[in-house]
Amino acid sequence: MRANTIVTITRRLVRTGNGCWIWIGRTERGYGRVNYRGSRIRVHRLVYEHMVGPIPEGLTLDHLCRVRACANPEHLEPVDPVTNAGRGNSPPALNSRKTHCVRGHPLTGEHLTNHPDGRRRCKTCTNNGRRDRNREYMRRYRSEGHEVRR
Repeated sequence: MRANTIVTITRRLVRTGNGCWIWIGRTERGYGRVNYRGSRIRVHRLVYEHMVGPIPEGLTLDHLCRVRACANPEHLEPVDPVTNAGRGNSPPALNSRKTHCVRGHPLTGEHLTNHPDGRRRCKTCTNNGRRDRNREYMRRYRSEGHEVRR
């Protein structure tokens, strides 16, 4: 079996109507993978480095088209990993883009609580929930015959 060359690799890219160059060979988690010069490499990285140049240190390639199998260098942008993750469609990325809670309160300023682990909570909803739970607790407490001092 002959070793892969950039020519044999690019032959396995199918150009689509939206401009994507889709890899039709082996994939891993949606990304094209190929053995090239003794190592396994993602196809979009190989094509980008061949056609554009080296990927800057500390940066990853973001698929602007959101298609993992795409290797079109025009659809790829070198960005830092945090930016890349934030642009994605994972639950944390989607939540980070939310501007309002499910009840319509803005997730800014006085309505927002930031947890140490990075989660954001609507302060208004949190306080309303605490108040409602406390009322329910006190209702049950009184119904059991306990006296409440004020």
